[in-house]
Amino acid sequence: MCFASVLAASGVPASAAGYGDQAEWAQVYDAAPRLSVARSNTPVLSQSTLDATAQAIETYRKIVANGGWNTVPGGATLRLGGNGSAVVALRKRLAASGDLIDAAVNASPVFDSFVEAGVKRFQARHGLLETGIVNKETLSALNAPADFRLHQLEINLVRLRSYSGNLGERFVMANIPAMAVETVENGVVATHHAAGVGKIDRQSPVMMTKATDINFNPYWTVPPSLIKKDLIPKMLKNPNYLTEHKIRIFDKDNQEVQPSQIDWNTNQATNYRYRQDPGGDINSLGVVRINISNPYGVYMHDTPEKGVFGDDFRFVSSGCIRVQNVRDYVAWLLKDTPGWGRPQIDEAIRSGQRIDARLAAPVPVYWVYITAWASPDGVIQFRDDIYQRDGAAQTASAAGPTLQEAIAPGAARPVNVSARGLAPMSDDEQ
Repeated sequence: MCFASVLAASGVPASAAGYGDQAEWAQVYDAAPRLSVARSNTPVLSQSTLDATAQAIETYRKIVANGGWNTVPGGATLRLGGNGSAVVALRKRLAASGDLIDAAVNASPVFDSFVEAGVKRFQARHGLLETGIVNKETLSALNAPADFRLHQLEINLVRLRSYSGNLGERFVMANIPAMAVETVENGVVATHHAAGVGKIDRQSPVMMTKATDINFNPYWTVPPSLIKKDLIPKMLKNPNYLTEHKIRIFDKDNQEVQPSQIDWNTNQATNYRYRQDPGGDINSLGVVRINISNPYGVYMHDTPEKGVFGDDFRFVSSGCIRVQNVRDYVAWLLKDTPGWGRPQIDEAIRSGQRIDARLAAPVPVYWVYITAWASPDGVIQFRDDIYQRDGAAQTASAAGPTLQEAIAPGAARPVNVSARGLAPMSDDEQ
């Protein structure tokens, strides 16, 4: 459904003929692929996305001018087979944002397969698991006011414009609020990856940097900030924690120290270095670490906890970014590096040995904070402002984007600012 018809349909027709207590007709929805949300091959950081987002702003200004959309009452969980006035409100709300096909825009109180498909489409556009069930997270997204969504689009247009310069023929984008990574080559997305990013109190930084090398079967050295926050409390709860997780202790002379030699009720533990042995089943970095130049001590890596990628909420790390299907990601990074095809990558991981591979040429990496954007096919995406950065202080000005807006809280390395936004670093800026 185009948005012109969405606006026209915001006053829901009363025709509900043909609907009983149960509704079928899933085949009608299946025959309407225009409402499915296909994975886009258009990079988020692209002129096409920038133009589509500007068009989405005009669409949402019209929606807001027409009074926005209704709210959906809470209470009982809405799902297939349900019945009641809340379903009528749900139909009207889904129609207002173009998530319901024309045949389902009516006042039927039945939660049928049309409505389920509309909920799934809405969930896909908001980065939620496509269950077709209106749970707490989906209800919250449904009831976000239209003017709030308009504000998100306007804020993010500024951010997108900041990245409208030449980002490189090959680059990586990690969108923190979307918990997603994409690799881009010649203006097309090559691979998509779900991601785990920084917790609210341990945020992943927004930055521009470059991927330089890969560590297979890496050691993990516990960052000093985590010794007090995590390691000491875990040892007080379970004295065998370090042994069970194959974490070794070293003093300033690089001599190994036994856990029993440390008084865990004091700050004595902060005087030592803690290193976890390689091993995909236990090592916090999994089997691969991707090094990126930055002053924050963060990087991208695998994880032994693959189940996290199936969650709606993946703000789970201490600032680093965990990458789903990391072998595909590494293979893309190393594709121009002689001797590092997929068979060599798989063998390096299988060996269990510490092996390093340096990229033939550093690849630009952009960690960005984009909470709203649109694709050329008209699909408009929203994500939660998990770090609370979409506030009024960041509204667009007539002067255009600022360096602070584009790369706050700081760049990994100095960047050049052109009239069109941010230009990538030159090789001598690494």
